[in-house]
Amino acid sequence: MTHAMKSGFRRATVAHDLEVETVSNPWMFFRRWMANPLQMGSVVPSSPALCARLVRNVRRAPDEAVLELGAGTGVISRALLDSGIPPERLFVVEIVPDMARHLRRVLPGVNVIEGDARALPDLIPPHWHGRIGTVICGIPMVLLPTAEQRRFIDAIETVAPGRGFLHFTYCVTSPLPAPKLRLSGKREAWTPLNFPPASVWRYAPAG
Repeated sequence: MTHAMKSGFRRATVAHDLEVETVSNPWMFFRRWMANPLQMGSVVPSSPALCARLVRNVRRAPDEAVLELGAGTGVISRALLDSGIPPERLFVVEIVPDMARHLRRVLPGVNVIEGDARALPDLIPPHWHGRIGTVICGIPMVLLPTAEQRRFIDAIETVAPGRGFLHFTYCVTSPLPAPKLRLSGKREAWTPLNFPPASVWRYAPAG
């Protein structure tokens, strides 16, 4: 390899590393966890292993979109885009203003919505209601009282009727009391390579 080729390779590697760092931004993630631990499920962004397991469990027809709740710094969003989901068919909802601004910078073309996921019926344009193939929830609902969990689930059901949602969690068992919430639940994947180890659960309306 010539000197010029080596220099070009090093520049490309540095540029790639900077791009990845820009998306993941672990320092921003940690600062938000310190400011409000109840809004964040972990102190660090999701690992590539967890992202891969989530991507494998996404179901979407060509004319449908994917909705991510609690997108954080966007590492899962980036994995969804890399899997082939068009930016215009990805909606991400983030309640923290700084993180929403970050997502708009690093995810061009994606529908980034700053707001509370409990208000999904108002946040998602009406013509997309019923056209959401998969909802991914990164909000730590295990920390919420049952009544608040129910509010999130009802909001999801309004925009994605009958579809349920994927929920990743660091709990050993189901993070939600599925029967009490009138849900069926199934653990689809587990990854010990995440920090902390994580599971992907699929919940759907029972009956």
